[in-house]
Amino acid sequence: MASDREEFNVPEGGAWAVLISLLCFFALATAIAMGLSEKSPLKALIRPSDAFLSARGTAGWYAVGASFFASGMGAWIVYGTTEMGATRALSWWAVIGYATASAVPAVLLCFLGPVVKKSVGGDSFGFSATDFALERYGRLMHIHVSCVSCFYMYIYIVAELTSIGNVYALLVGKDISGNESESYTTRVAIAVIVATWAYTAAGGLPASIFTDKFQGVVIAAVVTLLTIATSTLKRNEVSKSEFDDATGWFSKGFETLITLWIAITSAELFNQGTWQRVFAARSDKDMRIGFLLGAVLVTLIMLFFGVMGMLAYANDREAYDTFQKLAYLSFFDLLLPLPRAWHYVTLALLTTLAASSVDTLQNGLSAVLSRDLVKHGLSPNWSRLVIVGFNIAAVVQAADRFEVVPLFLVADLVCATSVGPLFFGLIKHDIPLGLFDLKIPAPTELGAFLGCLSGIATVMVNGEINDVNKAVNPYTGKVYDKSAFAYFWLTNTKSDGTPYECALCGTKTMVTFIVTPLISTAACFLFSAIDIYVGGARAREPFLVVPRLDCVEDGVLDKVGLAKKTDGDGVVAPSTDVVTKATPKLSSGEDDDDDDDDHCLEDGRIEPPPSSSSN
Repeated sequence: MASDREEFNVPEGGAWAVLISLLCFFALATAIAMGLSEKSPLKALIRPSDAFLSARGTAGWYAVGASFFASGMGAWIVYGTTEMGATRALSWWAVIGYATASAVPAVLLCFLGPVVKKSVGGDSFGFSATDFALERYGRLMHIHVSCVSCFYMYIYIVAELTSIGNVYALLVGKDISGNESESYTTRVAIAVIVATWAYTAAGGLPASIFTDKFQGVVIAAVVTLLTIATSTLKRNEVSKSEFDDATGWFSKGFETLITLWIAITSAELFNQGTWQRVFAARSDKDMRIGFLLGAVLVTLIMLFFGVMGMLAYANDREAYDTFQKLAYLSFFDLLLPLPRAWHYVTLALLTTLAASSVDTLQNGLSAVLSRDLVKHGLSPNWSRLVIVGFNIAAVVQAADRFEVVPLFLVADLVCATSVGPLFFGLIKHDIPLGLFDLKIPAPTELGAFLGCLSGIATVMVNGEINDVNKAVNPYTGKVYDKSAFAYFWLTNTKSDGTPYECALCGTKTMVTFIVTPLISTAACFLFSAIDIYVGGARAREPFLVVPRLDCVEDGVLDKVGLAKKTDGDGVVAPSTDVVTKATPKLSSGEDDDDDDDDHCLEDGRIEPPPSSSSN
């Protein structure tokens, strides 16, 4: 049956025409957006404004919804949900799990978004959840959360480039299982990454949101047409009894649903591209309506691809059960008999999906650095150069063609180690339990950081329990990792040593995703309690301060509502002694020589000390 896939015969020239024309169109749309939004586009390009970085307060509900929908659905969706649908043991539970789990982060942001935005002063400052880590905890957690966020977004880009390269190779008739098409897929990846970097570097977040508006419409329209075309083709038709027999509600599918809910929710809360939409929304109402709209659209498109996988499996069960056909390619088995024009349409759809995701992720990576760059009066162009480094590494790693779902699992599990300690930081006051004067402490920075490390340790211990000392693909034998962190790949097998039906499957994987955030969160509160017991009120202060980065006006050194002393009830009370508390190196009897230190301006930039001639 492998020869059937060779029937895809889109000419390479035609495929390149689709790719280049769409990428050029997105770049043109960016130029138009810059011309409409900036009085001096050239000046905005050389010296980007706050609007370039945040599009603060400019996006209505439709823009937020379309942007979340378009940017959240990448080219990977033709593999993920279809594999769930074409694997009978997973079927309905897993398809519904994937579809709804992809929408859950948007629903959560309806509640978390306004609180986090207010915490970092999002109406006038702040760009992402990493800024919340800085404001709420301090520089140590900010660095850790930034690393986790960058890792997740980088892996997402790698997965997108891998997916779009493989799709193009498959539809032009190249073998994607060997090295024959590696050069071709790498060239496709380079084209996508260079074009998206160019127009996001030029237009920033406003460009991404602007292109997402019509990308969302294109995606919805094309998916609708593909639904009609693939499901009404006589060769793809299945009877109701065949469909019912090929699908079902099985316990393995429910385990996968639980895994997906925790994994995707944990990961997407570290996607700073999504958080940028929180700060870009015109109002909290626009943000909530937009995210709910995006959640509905995401659920529908994921369900579409899942049902397509079910139809493909029902159409040829024997081929899938004997691995003559592969579940993750099931959508293409339905696409194969359609006229070539539909193959071009599919390329256009997946190019749009990939571009909308990659440009959002690049903006998200830029947002991680934006606060410190702006605060110190440095050009945001430095972030553009950093993104170049991420892009080069992503193209190189995409050439290795890791399986997409295992790649996401690694990133998801890394995020699960830290999601609890970060967002339980929204608790800013100790919570009395009403029993023996016991209280649940508001997390401290050291407690939160040790909680994150406990999450990492939990994964490693799970690896020892499950006797996994190296990560090996159970199907191909490819070794992913031999280090102590090998279990992050979750290459579990059944008790008899045979592989599970998919990378997401299995009780061991589900248990790992349940216990990791639970233990990291519990450890966060435990270590915070110990920190406060040992350090007293000083434990409420940032654990790590970088003098050249963390000025008095910065929330790290003067956190309103997270002050450096408590009242009689152990509740954090505001501090009015800014200079003393902001400068831990000084005791109460020492003088602060203003002439020897840099000062912070009102906008947060560092002012150099006055020269001797000015005295």
